[in-house]
Amino acid sequence: MVEKRELRAHYKKLRREMSPSERKQADRLITEAFLNSDEYRSCDMLLCFVSTGIEVSTREILTRAFAEKTVLCPKCIGSPSEGIMRFYEAGSFSELEEGTMGILEPSEKCREVTEFENALCVLPGLCFDRQGYRLGFGGGYYDRFLAGFNGVKAGICYESCVCDELAHNEYDMKADMLFTDKCIYRY
Repeated sequence: MVEKRELRAHYKKLRREMSPSERKQADRLITEAFLNSDEYRSCDMLLCFVSTGIEVSTREILTRAFAEKTVLCPKCIGSPSEGIMRFYEAGSFSELEEGTMGILEPSEKCREVTEFENALCVLPGLCFDRQGYRLGFGGGYYDRFLAGFNGVKAGICYESCVCDELAHNEYDMKADMLFTDKCIYRY
């Protein structure tokens, strides 16, 4: 199998080559499918990253969820090789500030949450395979967090970044479903 470093470079390139209009349309379709899903409608708590750069945009998902759900955003603590990710309640974008790697994270005023009752976690990924495994950005934060998470895990990704199979090991956590601009996969 191709090395993860090569795969990351390939999928980053694919995303950068998307035209702004193509990307905006794909983001809209993914957002609509996600927000109209039974999983989103029935959850009480949404764990969601704040997108940057080449990631599928989470802005509209977060905007709606701030009005409807308890929203928890991640904060990465420590180095990627052994760091951890914790989730904090945020009620709006104004409660977020630039943190690790330039990513918006909850401010110090936000309350940490450690119990995830009826929770749905949105997973970022450069690529997902047809079994639900993901290729992240290489920090390992999500896999370490998900090892102890018992809620529903939903990936969001462009269909052009879905592949047949990714190499994975016992530490890799797979999504329960994946929302793309073309379809919804359930595993």
